[in-house]
Amino acid sequence: MNPTPNTTTNITTVVIAGASGFIGTHLVRRFTEAGVEVRTVGRAGPARWGDTQGIASTLDGADLLVNLAGRSVNCRYTKRNADVIFSSRVDTTEELGRALALCRTAGGTPPPVWINASTGTIYRHAMDRPQTEDDGELGTGFSVSVARAWERAQVDADVPGVRKVALRISIVLGRGSVMTPLTVLARTGLGGPMGPGSQKFSWVHLEDLFRAVVFVAAAPSLSGPVNVAAPEVVTNADLMAAVRQRLRIPAGLPTPAWLLDLGGLIIRTEAELVLKSRWVSPRKLLDAGFRFTYPNLGPALDDILARDRVAAPEPVRAD
Repeated sequence: MNPTPNTTTNITTVVIAGASGFIGTHLVRRFTEAGVEVRTVGRAGPARWGDTQGIASTLDGADLLVNLAGRSVNCRYTKRNADVIFSSRVDTTEELGRALALCRTAGGTPPPVWINASTGTIYRHAMDRPQTEDDGELGTGFSVSVARAWERAQVDADVPGVRKVALRISIVLGRGSVMTPLTVLARTGLGGPMGPGSQKFSWVHLEDLFRAVVFVAAAPSLSGPVNVAAPEVVTNADLMAAVRQRLRIPAGLPTPAWLLDLGGLIIRTEAELVLKSRWVSPRKLLDAGFRFTYPNLGPALDDILARDRVAAPEPVRAD
């Protein structure tokens, strides 16, 4: 049974930190379309990183805080980049915790729900079984250590009365972001399997991510880690074949792992982004009654890659 309403009527004001990115831009647009007041925290504007008092004032009276701040991981993990990736997630989360506490001690009303972005890559390289919030095994390496510290920063924040949720988000599919290099590869003849091609690819449609945020905000039973991934997991080979099919490209050359490593050096990114097997199960969401608009990859790609689709406001549904 769906425990939440089908609209954002329970949310009148939302604060979005890190609102200028791929996900944040979509959330701002969708909340605005629904008539929700959107306040932002970022490097510019009335609430800026480093101004904890200003952030606390922005939080006062809001119904929901969504933190998406963090530098893109689509880069080489040099020490400088690694430091920025780490601090852009952990330091901002810690500051939001301080701002929430300051908001309350100053006599304000902090939002009762704090949704903080995390990542599905926190789990190990999984080829044998899906990773749920209850029995998933955390992995090792730089990306996992960042995710662990990111979540710990939220857990350690002393904000009584605020429900904390860490969204372990899978790779988000929408117009732009990861779909751009995937379509470029397919159109240039390199749209075959990457590495072994058998590695799992957990994903979520951008609109379902927004709907999951709305759903979680209205579901008091959900707290702690919550996986956000479509129920259907595919392999990398399945993914590339589906992209080619919708672009009407009959075949694509495979890319061996050694070439991905070499290419990563050239284009300044890490092969891990496509070689790690991510098998993430949205068990908490499904058990709570959330229903995905795009549970399967084919219809999701049809929506994203439809050339003649006319952009129009979509109804806000949380079920």
